[in-house]
Amino acid sequence: MANLLIKKFDKYINMFEYINIMVRISNLELLKKLRENSRVHYTQLARHFGVTETAIRKRIKKLEESGVIVKYTIDINPKKIGFESVALIGIDTKPEKYIKTIEELKRMKEVFTLCSSSGDHMILAECWFKNSKELSD
Repeated sequence: MANLLIKKFDKYINMFEYINIMVRISNLELLKKLRENSRVHYTQLARHFGVTETAIRKRIKKLEESGVIVKYTIDINPKKIGFESVALIGIDTKPEKYIKTIEELKRMKEVFTLCSSSGDHMILAECWFKNSKELSD
């Protein structure tokens, strides 16, 4: 009988540990850390949040499975690969030409990123240029 009570008690302790871990690791804080460096080791994250590596691993897996984390990417330093000028260019077009404009922009070698916008411009294009002359042409 005592053995059964201990097992039940252990179950509750594990549940409380799990809740405690959940409280200590905010999804938003974890996502911020991963955004800073998506290659960070789980052990470093565990140390930072004061939890086990297993807790971090499980939390990240849940974020991936639920679609919160879609993919891991990199940030590129354009200057290190020969692009001296980077420009954000706002573009407006007639609504009926929006798709065609996007397709044309995708084919331009200078366009690195395209974003749809509801602000001052319909489209924002991040463009990389070898130099300022190329930008002004």
